[in-house]
Order: sequence, then C-alpha cells, then structure tokens
Amino acid sequence: MRTINIHEAKTHLSRLVENAANGEVFMIAKAGKPLVKVVPLDAGGVDKVRRVGFLKGRISVPGDFDSMDLEELARFSEPR
Repeated sequence: MRTINIHEAKTHLSRLVENAANGEVFMIAKAGKPLVKVVPLDAGGVDKVRRVGFLKGRISVPGDFDSMDLEELARFSEPR
C-alpha cells in the first residue's frame, strides 16, 4: 500500500481522490507516521447509512404509548 505525505496529498488531492475512487487504496502520513487510510466508498470500509423511516406504514405506535403502564411505573417510584 502506497503512503503519501500530507503535503503531497494536499498538492495532488484531485488526482488522489480520482485514483481512490478507481480502487487505489493509500495512506496519508504526517512526518512519516500514517494518519489515515483512504479507500473507495464501495470497498466496504465505510458503514452503511441508516435509513430513517424505512418502516413507515409497516408498523404503528399506539396513541397512548407515552402513558402506557403508568401504574406499573408508579410501583417502582413509590417509597417503601
């Protein structure tokens, strides 16, 4: 795996991003110490984005959800 110093990465950022998008994985280092690994998004190195609302219309929440089991909750909050 190729290691590039941070100054060179800043100078050639467009080319490096294009190469990474085409599958070239590389490291960016500062003073010889690797800091980050650059991989293309489709390489599986990035977690999947969570889709908000993907169950909309498939489940329902009762209208009294916030007040359910208040009697049960009260048993735990009363002093003994």
